[in-house]
Amino acid sequence: MFTLDEPVPTRTQAALPGLPRRAGLGLKTGHFREVLGSLPDLGFFEVHAENYMVDGGPFHHFLGLIREQYPLSLHGVGLSIGAEGPLDVQHLQRLKQLIERYQPQSFSEHLAWSSHGPVFLNDLLPLAYDMPTLNRVCAHIDQVQNTLKRPMLLENPATYLAFQRSTIDEPDFIAEVVRRSGCGLLLDVNNVYVSCINHQRDPLAYLDALPLQAVGEIHLAGFAEDNDSLGERLLIDDHGAPIDQAVWALYRQALHRTGAVATLIERDNQLPAFNVLLAEARQADEILLDAGVRS
Repeated sequence: MFTLDEPVPTRTQAALPGLPRRAGLGLKTGHFREVLGSLPDLGFFEVHAENYMVDGGPFHHFLGLIREQYPLSLHGVGLSIGAEGPLDVQHLQRLKQLIERYQPQSFSEHLAWSSHGPVFLNDLLPLAYDMPTLNRVCAHIDQVQNTLKRPMLLENPATYLAFQRSTIDEPDFIAEVVRRSGCGLLLDVNNVYVSCINHQRDPLAYLDALPLQAVGEIHLAGFAEDNDSLGERLLIDDHGAPIDQAVWALYRQALHRTGAVATLIERDNQLPAFNVLLAEARQADEILLDAGVRS
């Protein structure tokens, strides 16, 4: 465990109406009409904020109709919370307008960086876990939450390398960010499994080191598998495959620790038919029921 030279006050997370403690799906444009035509039994839908940062058009038309029927989670991919430079104020303002328009039950972003100066990189890149990074991430989250006037959820990353300069263990870093900023945690179970396999860590020990009392949403997804230059197993968080049995098992363990939490099935690549995704959502709902935690 790391220690702080000077104690930093703990922020209390503000309470907001949360998502139903059910399974939900990421909303894809190819499924708009099918969703509206069948109104499937789902807890919520989630969309990527950046896909809707326009004034009008068919995306907004369909999202507005679906929002009338389902709770909504808004998931950001472009704030670059971990960047060394300042946040993009214009991007943050567009996000604020989108949240005011749709009033989602949840907003989340990634513990990652994707910008350097004026250059934006279409990726979620890892951080060095040290005190300067901790201070910067907390300052950025403060700015986001003050601008949006609501707490955000911070997603634990999937990583493939570790920085030698890191002085804080990743779950300890996340716990301190949550404590200082008052943000919540988006627990991506697939990311936990991917990172722990890649870094030869114990997934359950990693889970237990996280601030699980702050979990406001869970993500489940599939991964791709390869080998690194040394021939070791390498998992890639590609959201392009069914959820692996090992991730389902870790999800059950997570629920034993968190209780009922809204759970998203993520699929962004190699998109199957809607009923395939719906079947995974129903499997998550069954696990919630089996654990006696669905409300």
